[in-house]
Amino acid sequence: MDIIVKPIGYIESPFEEGDENIPIQPGFSDAFGTVVVNSEFQEGLVDIDGFSHIILLYWFDKAFDEKLQVTPLLDDAPKGIFAIRHPNRPNKIGLSIVQLVKVDENKLLVKGVDVFNGTPLLDIKPFVPEFDTHGIEDTKIGWLEKKIRKKKDSD
Repeated sequence: MDIIVKPIGYIESPFEEGDENIPIQPGFSDAFGTVVVNSEFQEGLVDIDGFSHIILLYWFDKAFDEKLQVTPLLDDAPKGIFAIRHPNRPNKIGLSIVQLVKVDENKLLVKGVDVFNGTPLLDIKPFVPEFDTHGIEDTKIGWLEKKIRKKKDSD
């Protein structure tokens, strides 16, 4: 089965390809960016300004390799690609939850951007805690448990 996906716009960010200062996740980013939606899809932005956060789905267009195991930045041992968020995936789909700061026609000013400038945008969804985290308690985060929660405890 072939699935055809076309970008609905792109993401402007302060990070150029090769920038070592690019955050590894939106939760580690205070950077601002602009989500530019192609004019043919602008009507789909009606009422998005009422949301504080949005989910961006995008294409890792700078990732060319496909690997099933990669050593992530937060560890020194290889992990399965589906246990990490590395861009060298079979399908190069990325996801970020960012703060929606302002809507100006077909441009969305966002905070927490963690992608390279010009990243192709596939979709936007509103972040709704009651939908997206409802009933999820006592979570486990696998190999990241020692990396992230240990860091939080020492802060």
